[in-house]
Amino acid sequence: MLGAIIGDIVGSRFEWNNNKTNHFEFLNDKCFFTDDSVMTLSIAKAILNAEPDYIDLSSLSIKYMQEIGRNYPLCGYGGAFGLWVFSANPKPYNSFGNGAAMRVSPVGYVAKSLDEAISLSRKVTEVTHNHPEGIKGAEATTVAIYLARNGYNITDIKNYIDKHYYKMHFTLDEIRDTYKFNETCQDTVPQAIMAFLESTSFEDAIRNAISIGGDSDTLAAITGGIAEAYYGIPKEIRNKALTYLDEILLNILLEFENKYGINSI
Repeated sequence: MLGAIIGDIVGSRFEWNNNKTNHFEFLNDKCFFTDDSVMTLSIAKAILNAEPDYIDLSSLSIKYMQEIGRNYPLCGYGGAFGLWVFSANPKPYNSFGNGAAMRVSPVGYVAKSLDEAISLSRKVTEVTHNHPEGIKGAEATTVAIYLARNGYNITDIKNYIDKHYYKMHFTLDEIRDTYKFNETCQDTVPQAIMAFLESTSFEDAIRNAISIGGDSDTLAAITGGIAEAYYGIPKEIRNKALTYLDEILLNILLEFENKYGINSI
């Protein structure tokens, strides 16, 4: 899960100022967490407080996305989601935005089977993003994380995503010059997954995601969640990233890691 947060923080300064190269200072004083981190940790909090069978996970996802999210009104919510966070009667709004995929990484780390990964992904997604493409984007991300942390190699993961979710018949070099800002799952999730598939390390995966431009923080968050599951996170990157979180968010992260483990190298 921290991998998604690191991707968000690294990508934060490039969302509106794209950097179409792998060469940049990884974490500096211009970086900050955005709604991607806030919502990822909201889902983590819901998981931590859910019943063992996760029967209440959907209702808790609503509860914590609103309770925690309201502490950060200026963290970068999209228009419709921002209204949802502050709504007295929050309902799904048929979204296929990439927010569905950027927040789902905690699910990939707690699921005990592929079927459970898919089921839990739906529970935390359909409360807002109930459009088929929103559900698909979150599910593909969750499945990639589950496969990565359960011993599947990069080729296996690519083939599974290609067969069940998105055709992965492109390279980052082929799309880099023309890829533009996009907030949909269908035009963010495949690209984020490819950034992982072409990587050689955790850091390289994040750099790949940034290098294509677009919605940089969300792309890198999706990539980072998968890359952490596959590679682990170097301790020096982990330690630096923790300094960007405030007490509320850091406490949730540490509680989640204390229960489910730290994937560092």
